[in-house]
Amino acid sequence: MLLLGLPVLLFALITWQVVADGPLVGVDERLSRALVRPDRLSELLADLGNVQVAVPVLAVALAYVAWHGRARGADRWWLPPLAGALVMALVPALVAPLKAWTDRAGTPAVPPAVGYYPSGHTATALVAYGAATLLLFGAVRSPAVRRVLVVLCALLVLGASYGLVRRGYHWPLDVVASWCLGAVLLAGVWRVAGAGRTARPRPGGGQPK
Repeated sequence: MLLLGLPVLLFALITWQVVADGPLVGVDERLSRALVRPDRLSELLADLGNVQVAVPVLAVALAYVAWHGRARGADRWWLPPLAGALVMALVPALVAPLKAWTDRAGTPAVPPAVGYYPSGHTATALVAYGAATLLLFGAVRSPAVRRVLVVLCALLVLGASYGLVRRGYHWPLDVVASWCLGAVLLAGVWRVAGAGRTARPRPGGGQPK
């Protein structure tokens, strides 16, 4: 609960500062000015948070996890992939109202507009790649492969986050807030995926590979 409480508290603190235009916002804006350097690489990295890129990756992982669970005869094999799909659906359901409520303007690098907090692209990347990684842990036994999955997930999420800030699509706090939001959502996937790993196969089911 402590580990889950930390991102919740940090998200609440950042949101309060954004809404109240607190001193943390001034630090955020100065940091953004120092980091923003739009280029082709930052554009490509930011695209890692696009729904068209991240969600298909999660969909493939969900399909594989469902097939693997059913093939080994696991009880409630459908629950882990369902949890992954649900948290992905929660991203726009949570982010859209927060954007409308906070009404934060974008950086000088983008056309004048509001609704930039929190970062939907960051939340999409973190939840899609993170949920795919957590769920695949139940279908992969090799520690080396698991380490590769974790490193790849981290690179994708950090790459998207860096690209969004570097390109000027988001303020740094927009991205950090979405890390916090995504961490809370992924905690639910981790719990369900962990229960799935300890569940026994049904009698007559296949053995895990």
